[in-house]
Amino acid sequence: MPGITPEELTLLIEQTYKVEKEFTELKESYSHLRETVENVVEFLPNPVWVLNEDNDVFLQNSHAKELEELLELLEPRNDDYEVKFNSHSYLVKSSFYKDKIMISATDITVQKRKENLATMGQMAAHLSHEIRNPIGSISLLSSTLKKRVIPENILIVEEIQKSVSRIERIIKATLMFSKGVDANMTSFEWSQLQDELIAGVGYYGYTKDITFIFPEQKFILNADKDLLEMLFSNFLTNAIDAIELDDNEDGVVEMVYERDEEFHKFYIYDSGIMIENTKELFEAFKSTKVKGNGLGLVLSRQIAETHGGSVELLDGEKKGFEIKLAI
Repeated sequence: MPGITPEELTLLIEQTYKVEKEFTELKESYSHLRETVENVVEFLPNPVWVLNEDNDVFLQNSHAKELEELLELLEPRNDDYEVKFNSHSYLVKSSFYKDKIMISATDITVQKRKENLATMGQMAAHLSHEIRNPIGSISLLSSTLKKRVIPENILIVEEIQKSVSRIERIIKATLMFSKGVDANMTSFEWSQLQDELIAGVGYYGYTKDITFIFPEQKFILNADKDLLEMLFSNFLTNAIDAIELDDNEDGVVEMVYERDEEFHKFYIYDSGIMIENTKELFEAFKSTKVKGNGLGLVLSRQIAETHGGSVELLDGEKKGFEIKLAI
C-alpha cells in the first residue's frame, strides 16, 4: 500500500484484531444476556409474551406457546384486566419499555371460583335463614291439618309435607356448607342408621317400583350419626331421582358393605340414568340434576373427609360410588 509504512500496517492489523475481539466479546455478552433473559422468562409460572412494536412475538416462554390462541384475545393496556378463555379466567398485565411490550396472563380461575363460592354461600345462608321460619310454620300447620282433614285429602297434605321436607333438607345443607362440617362422634349400631335411612326414603316419595338392598352385616360405627344420615340420604335420593328419569318402570338401589383394617367401605349402586358431566360432580352450586342445588355431593365428601375417609365415583360398567369412613 502506497503511503503506509510497515509500522502503520502492523498497528492497523493489531487494531483490526482488537476490534474483532471486542466485537466477539460483545456478541458473546449479548448472547449470554439474551439466554439469561430467556431463562428468566421461562422460569415464570405464567404465560409471558414480549412483543415488538408491530405486535410480533419477540420472545415467549413455553406456557405462552401452549396458549397461542389466548394471545389473540389480549391487547396492551396500561390498566390490568381479566379475560376468559377455555373455561379459565386470566388476569392480564402489560409493561412497556422502549420498543418492546411485555404481556403476562396469570390464571386466577381457582381464586375467582373461591370468591364466587364465598359470595354464593353468604347469599344462600342469608336466604336460608329467611326461609327457615315460614317453612317451620308450614310444617307445623301441615301436621295439624293432617289430623283434621277428611281421609280423601290426607294424600294432598302428605305431598305438602314431602315438599316441605325437601326444602328443609336444602336449608340444612346450605347452612352446613356456609358454616362448615363439625362432627360429634358417638358409637352406634349400623342398624339404627339403616332404619332411619329406610324411613327417610319412604318419606322422600317416588313413583316407580324401586327395590332397596341394604347391608345385612351387623357392625358398630364410631361417627356422627346425623351427619352420616345426611351423607347416605344424599346418595339414596340421588339414586331415586336417577331411576325416576330412567325409561324402565322399576329400578334397584343397592348398598354393599366391606371393611379392612383402616376403613368401613360402602358401595352404593343404582340402575338409573348415567351421570352426564362427571367433572362438575363435586363442585358447589353445580348440579347434574334438574332439581338439585349442587351441595349434596359436596357436603357428602366433606362429611366423609371429616370422618377420615373419602367419596369417589366408581369407574366401571356399574354406576356407583365408594364411601370410605375411617375405623
